[in-house]
Amino acid sequence: MGFLRDIGAPGVIVLIIAALIIFGPKRLPELGESIGKMFTSFKKSISGLTEEENSDKKNEKKDN
Repeated sequence: MGFLRDIGAPGVIVLIIAALIIFGPKRLPELGESIGKMFTSFKKSISGLTEEENSDKKNEKKDN
């Protein structure tokens, strides 16, 4: 993630313009929404895995 710190404001503007050219202004909100849903489901699945691991560790301690 170190390269993202070096982009700066001009780089972000170039990325936004490139996204507008590639996807168009009509599809960009749809793309943003689908990416947001993807990150939300990914976050839920990761937190679900950590909850399962924690419950497994608690069950192992109880068994010993």
